[in-house]
Amino acid sequence: MKVMAIVLAAGQGKRMKSKLYKVLHPVCGKPMVGHVLQTVKEAACERTVVVVGHGAEAVQAYVGGGAEFVLQEKQLGTGHAVRQAEALLGDEEGTTVILYGDTPLVTSGTIQSLLGLHTERGAAATVLTAVVPNPQGLGRIVRGEDGRVQRIVEQKDCTPEQAEITEINTGMYCFDNKKLFEALKLVTNENAQGEFYLTDVLEILRKAGETVEAYVAPDFAEGVGVNDRVGLAEAEQLMRARIVRAHQIGGVTIIDPAATYIEADVVIGSDTVIYPGSFLRGKTVIGEDCVIGPSADLTDTIVANGAEVKHSVIAEASIGEGTSVGPFAYIRPGSKVGKDCKIGDFVELKNAELGDGSKVSHLSYVGDAKVGKDVNIGCGAITVNYDGFNKSLTEIGDGAFVGSNVNLIAPVKVGDGAYVVAGSTVTHDVPAGDLAIARERQVNKAGYADKIRARAKAKKESAK
Repeated sequence: MKVMAIVLAAGQGKRMKSKLYKVLHPVCGKPMVGHVLQTVKEAACERTVVVVGHGAEAVQAYVGGGAEFVLQEKQLGTGHAVRQAEALLGDEEGTTVILYGDTPLVTSGTIQSLLGLHTERGAAATVLTAVVPNPQGLGRIVRGEDGRVQRIVEQKDCTPEQAEITEINTGMYCFDNKKLFEALKLVTNENAQGEFYLTDVLEILRKAGETVEAYVAPDFAEGVGVNDRVGLAEAEQLMRARIVRAHQIGGVTIIDPAATYIEADVVIGSDTVIYPGSFLRGKTVIGEDCVIGPSADLTDTIVANGAEVKHSVIAEASIGEGTSVGPFAYIRPGSKVGKDCKIGDFVELKNAELGDGSKVSHLSYVGDAKVGKDVNIGCGAITVNYDGFNKSLTEIGDGAFVGSNVNLIAPVKVGDGAYVVAGSTVTHDVPAGDLAIARERQVNKAGYADKIRARAKAKKESAK
């Protein structure tokens, strides 16, 4: 059986009150439509058509080649939106799943179960439903004595008995593809809104003697659609809890789930501990036996096994096995830190490579640099990489020692095993094994401190 998907993403989303098109608002680091497309991909849909309208170019730019697109120029209802895909899918044999671009919480497992029931019962249509604690404002599922769906009744049309029903329509379905498009031709817009409703297809199929089934989602949150910023925050909270739980089941210790923020594509190895206040974003991958946090902020970063990161910000960088970072370090894009290194407090790295066993323990800036193995960079050391026009490279060889308060004026090389004395400003290469001193000789002027104080005091008095 060929399975296809239509994702409805043409609504403007005025209630978001945003310049950003609604389905591109992120939930746990990924645009809502991205979550939906990932779901249909995991559910083995062979073709996916996204119906776009407002913000079409932005959606297409984000999705790229991951789907086919059709344009709904005027938003005339859900049935009208689905009909726009007829030119692409109308002749296909198989089953079509219909979802919305603003329902990021639906899972591939639920879609697969929906498809399974649809096939097992030989249905022409199967609606995804949910049992909710408060169905107010939602369409109710009315079932017959045989348990099959008779119709969907909107809130305003409910009898008192129907209003008590807690099983609601999520707006997501699967259909026999040919029967879907045949029935859509019979849908009219003779209603208060003047729109073509997809729900009318169910009634058309049922009256034609076709089987209409319903599958109840295991978690009512899967049917939650985001219409405004309140709903966006609720979806974020629900998905974040789901993500955290999945990592916990996978062997990750998360000390305080409510105070831990992990985006959808983050990977974490077993026996890693995540402390509160940590933000793990983008394509971050963390190995096993790591300690992350408290208050670690990692974006698109690779952390190898056994590393530790606390009170630090790291972006687009890699941290080696057994390395310690922080507290209060800032590791910027392009940095690669080897194994068993130490990056201490108030250290900033930018586009810098550090070999295994090297240490930058505190209060230093290392930018645009290649640092070898077992190098010690002292407190207050700086690679002076920018002359106002160009960035230049500093190279430090294996086993070198850079003392405190050293300025390395790039481009410059410090050779293997070289030693740069504290307080030096180095402007020329230091050969391997050499010791560099680049500072003025100290001169002590006897009693001169008292003269300076007296002069300053007199100036202050005269100014009164």
